[in-house]
Amino acid sequence: MLKFLMFLFFMIPLCLKNMFWMMQMMLFFLMFLFMNMTVNIYNFNSLSYVMGYDLISFGLILLSIWICSLMIMSSENLNKNNLYINFFLLNIIFLLIMLYMTFSALNIFIFYLFFEGSLIPTLMLIMGWGYQPERIQASMYLLFYTLFMSLPMLLSIFYLYNKMNCLMFYMMKFFNLNMFLLYLSMIMSFLVKMPMYFVHLWLPKAHVEAPISGSMILAGIMLKLGGYGLLRVLIFLQKINVKFNFIWIIISLVGGLYISLKCFCQFDMKSMIAYSSVSHMSLVIGGIMTMNYWGFMGSYILMIGHGLCSSGMFCLSNINYERLNSRSLFLNKGMMNFMPSMSMFWFLLLSSNMASPPSMNLMGEISLIMSLMSWSNYSMFLMILISFFSAGYSLYLFSYTQHGKFNLSIFSFYSGVSREYLMLMLHWLPLNLLILKVDYFLIWI
Repeated sequence: MLKFLMFLFFMIPLCLKNMFWMMQMMLFFLMFLFMNMTVNIYNFNSLSYVMGYDLISFGLILLSIWICSLMIMSSENLNKNNLYINFFLLNIIFLLIMLYMTFSALNIFIFYLFFEGSLIPTLMLIMGWGYQPERIQASMYLLFYTLFMSLPMLLSIFYLYNKMNCLMFYMMKFFNLNMFLLYLSMIMSFLVKMPMYFVHLWLPKAHVEAPISGSMILAGIMLKLGGYGLLRVLIFLQKINVKFNFIWIIISLVGGLYISLKCFCQFDMKSMIAYSSVSHMSLVIGGIMTMNYWGFMGSYILMIGHGLCSSGMFCLSNINYERLNSRSLFLNKGMMNFMPSMSMFWFLLLSSNMASPPSMNLMGEISLIMSLMSWSNYSMFLMILISFFSAGYSLYLFSYTQHGKFNLSIFSFYSGVSREYLMLMLHWLPLNLLILKVDYFLIWI
């Protein structure tokens, strides 16, 4: 594991020499090197110091490298206008190092350290390359929502060390702690990061103000940190989670329904995609909290699927924004007349977003529906409504942006370039081809 970390560290000089596309090539190279690593499905692999990976870390590290390389690809505008490009690349590399360490840490304290550390480069992306002055407020929301619940988690990690004399994830499965305050302080930090309904307000704000690279990393990876953390810590909090999981499941399902309805009220494309992310993540929280096999599987599959799908949708909204200088649904109309090929990508990614076959979102949602149904039959009604409205707002976004009478002020216009089509294809292909290897996602528990 250290060899890949060294690879990333030695890429730092490349940032300072303004080698924009070279950085992207190196990240793709790293991606294929890591992809060829052997994964033993039963335990941790490649152990070195406090690092190692199992199947769930493996998928999320791959997703991190993939999204970071696509972030560079989508930020051509920064390169063209030379907007502090060296610092931007440095930021991405530091972010990737933090994420790599978070997912490969075997020690819960190291995990916590990098889990919080990944916040800083994201904050810099939003504050440095965001569009409106409101980005300062959005950054504060992001920082304080996340930090507010992080201190209790740090204290509970110290308490765990005092109790167990060990902080290794692998050893913790031999403990089953039945303490309410410990349980609350351990999982709240992850629920804010996911984000759960009631503590979700930072997410739409951060997305709307972030540049395209910031939105991609937030939707693609940052939300998955919460799910990953929950999957790791619930192992030694099983007994008490069985008592209290109904609270989180009810909040998530009812909140997911409210947020789905809220999507129909949005007139900013980014805001709408951000709210749809909250709705999907509420299903993931519900699945993890049921504590059964299908729930864990489905949450993992949906996390990977949503990371690719949501990131691709933010790319699409940014492509429109670069043409029209607006993300308003009132102005983005009739785009099928101008960019028919881009319209196909809108269709492909939005159909994946509403969990149509053969996307990974479908497999994830089927597993989550099964897990929540086995937990309680009454959850069926909320699941039906969430799935229905999920299709509803996806169709609403597609029909509103692609059809209709176009705005007469947009005749000076250029169509999509090959870089954009390649970027969208690299989001869509893994999302729909990984369904052929879904057995890998179903055996990691």
